[in-house]
Amino acid sequence: MFSEILFKYRQHVEASIKGSVSSFGPKGVLRDAIEYALRNGGKRLRPAIVLMVADALGKRLDVSDAALSVEFFHTSSLIADDLPCMDDDDERRNCPALHKAFDEATALLATYALIAEGYARIGRNAKNEEVLSLALANAAHNAGILGLTGGQHLDLNPPQQLDESTVREAIAKKTGALFELSFVFGWLFGGGEPLSLPEVKKAAHHFGTIFQIVDDFADFAEDAANKRKVNYPAIVGVERAKSVLAQEFVDLKQVLESLELRSSEITAMVQFLEREAQEVGASCLGGSSLAGSGA
Repeated sequence: MFSEILFKYRQHVEASIKGSVSSFGPKGVLRDAIEYALRNGGKRLRPAIVLMVADALGKRLDVSDAALSVEFFHTSSLIADDLPCMDDDDERRNCPALHKAFDEATALLATYALIAEGYARIGRNAKNEEVLSLALANAAHNAGILGLTGGQHLDLNPPQQLDESTVREAIAKKTGALFELSFVFGWLFGGGEPLSLPEVKKAAHHFGTIFQIVDDFADFAEDAANKRKVNYPAIVGVERAKSVLAQEFVDLKQVLESLELRSSEITAMVQFLEREAQEVGASCLGGSSLAGSGA
């Protein structure tokens, strides 16, 4: 079962996080806040993908720091999302959001520290300058205006008339960015051929689109009431969303096959997401155990 596979990878990530906290300086309020954010649950799916992709390449290269980098970027984005000036959420994973457990200034500074350490970790698994250069460029792209930052801005300031292209843009930037980073880091640091990066990015794009549409189906009833909420099935209609989702699975499998990323772990992950899609698509209600807030 994929839950068992994910648990195995999550244990690896949790151990890496535990061993990394000294990188955030001596014990004190700021480090305590960072540890609180990093240890506040989550399925660790994105760093797990880094590890899975590298394992699928079969070259037995250590990508632990690359996986940590992705998790640090992800955690920083969640802290920022919860701030009063952003989504204004008081809770994250059934616990007080970081700015509530500490304060807004500490939460903001924690995001800075996590992003900085995320970049610092990138080079530790690089085997040559080309890999390091490509990885840094991908991180900068996906953290910036064309990635997470731009996606959050679009989420906060959607146009008056939401359409399919706007929602797809938001998905590509906000959700797809970190999945692209996960697939690319796993590929590059796992010893994959750099010339294949365009195909790796396609796989990440399809995976991120699937993940977000499944999550949007799970939140459909709540989001449909708020017509300015960027929710794919609420904007394009349930049947259109189901059709797009089905095609995204076809495209994802084709790209994974072309990359020879056909390990049992990756196959199980895709199959699990297919089951999730069928369940939430049938009901448009309930939550998803993989796609969801902070996964």
